[in-house]
Amino acid sequence: MEQKRLLLAIGLSFLVFFLWSISFGPKPQEKKATPEEQAEAPVTAPTKEVAVAEHPATVATPGETTATADAPAADSDGQAATAVIERPGRSITVETPLYRIQLSEKGGAVVSMVLKKYRETVKKDSPNKEIVSPELKDGTVLLSLTAFGKKALEKGIYTADTQENQLTVENASRSLQFRHDLGNGSSVVKTYHFDPDRYVIDLDITVQNGSDQAVNTGIEVGLLDAVDKGKSVYGFTGPSGLINEKLERVKVKDIKEKSELSGSLRWVATERLYFISSIMSKEAIQGRMMLTEKDNIIENQLVTDGHEFAPGESYTWHLSLFMGPKSLSLLKSVGNELDRAIDFGWVDIIAKPCLWFMNFIYRFIPNYGIAIIILTIITRMMFWPLATKSYKSMNDMRKLQPLMKELREKYKDDKARMNQETMALYKTYKINPMGGCLPMVIQLPVFFALYRMLYQAIELRHAPFFGWINDLSAPDRLFEFGFKIPFMEAPYGIPVLTLIMGATMLLQQKMSPAPGDPTQAKMMMLMPIVFTFIFINFPSGLVLYWLISNLVSIAQQYYTLKKLA
Repeated sequence: MEQKRLLLAIGLSFLVFFLWSISFGPKPQEKKATPEEQAEAPVTAPTKEVAVAEHPATVATPGETTATADAPAADSDGQAATAVIERPGRSITVETPLYRIQLSEKGGAVVSMVLKKYRETVKKDSPNKEIVSPELKDGTVLLSLTAFGKKALEKGIYTADTQENQLTVENASRSLQFRHDLGNGSSVVKTYHFDPDRYVIDLDITVQNGSDQAVNTGIEVGLLDAVDKGKSVYGFTGPSGLINEKLERVKVKDIKEKSELSGSLRWVATERLYFISSIMSKEAIQGRMMLTEKDNIIENQLVTDGHEFAPGESYTWHLSLFMGPKSLSLLKSVGNELDRAIDFGWVDIIAKPCLWFMNFIYRFIPNYGIAIIILTIITRMMFWPLATKSYKSMNDMRKLQPLMKELREKYKDDKARMNQETMALYKTYKINPMGGCLPMVIQLPVFFALYRMLYQAIELRHAPFFGWINDLSAPDRLFEFGFKIPFMEAPYGIPVLTLIMGATMLLQQKMSPAPGDPTQAKMMMLMPIVFTFIFINFPSGLVLYWLISNLVSIAQQYYTLKKLA
């Protein structure tokens, strides 16, 4: 009976380790920074102005030169008039204390969004963080109308309401308007409103029906992002949305099978591990979240139901744009329940209070490494009585080892009788064989919550601890070697913190009662080695948490066993 339980425990342990190795994969490497000069380069691809009569017009392909819709057919002498050559779209940069955003008259799109408080890498000379991938040739926040040609608006040339190429937003809000004529007096206008102290950019989309016929149309506003399917990422990356008050997340590989979700929309977004781009409706709006993926470029569109425009009528959709860090406190301040984009799964109800408490500690001790240590110790103190009960049960089992060994030798040819006598032995000495496991099982949700929170918290991104540990979101490496090391992700160096953690696990294993079977004992001693290899590419913040947890367990186990001796 005991042998079966031990084998079951070992099997479950290795299953957990295997699942951890899959689920808690190595931290994704962020894409290289795009040079700021390139980010500020004007968009020069020529595109034809769009003219719309009763049916939507199409745009000329880049590089094609045509006459505009209102070009005269002939002059007074009857000769053909000179065609009006299309103009290239200008690029306009808006500077605020928080970010630098670049918008193009081509599509009225966002072609760059640089966050001034975040950097691409931990290096001091690293450029600021770019949100818009350089792979997005036409940018993001692309607009189309359901009743008109998609390309006509997404790639057509809008006209900005300013001749300036640089706007500064410091002490007061400013707006930037892009207008596109659809013909017959109809037009569409994208108006961006910038505030100096907010990441949120209000976006008003106004459609004017200047024709003599009624038109029914909705809007399609698309967020685009580049994805790398080859990267192993723990934590969600891809398109998401809040639909019918439910968070919907679609893995990139499932987009074709789940390309449309309908209902009451609050926001749609494209997510990365630490950053998010989202389009929000100021009020819940009926519509769809439409997803597409092609050549590793995903698009998440907020599509509204149609609005009936009478001749001469105009209508405005009031939206908001957020492109910034996935900070829980920041997203809560945004509203629209955007903070629900930070979701820790089935342990969310535990992980978010832990995140809040870690940030609370940081307010008084501005070092996230120390905050993790304090949070871990306090958490372990909460479970001190349960852990003590577990160690007491383990000590009782240790005392029974000689008697159980005799039973195994006496009834080695009669398994049923051996199990019967073993249970009688437990009953005689009032020992619950599962007493050492149950308290640990109760603690697992908290351990998983801390695990997931520390992996995804943007607060740990580029947060230093001490010495060589200058980024708690990256693996710890002392020195950097110029050659690859098996089982290790770049950079290659000595994982000091991980090795110390493995040593504490080995010590903890030696302090625990050894299984009666020598083979099983050797297998149990292999577990610290397995864990060390699993943790070798984990963020140092996670390794620090596990190390401190081990040290507290060793101290408690030593104190409890000494007291019971």
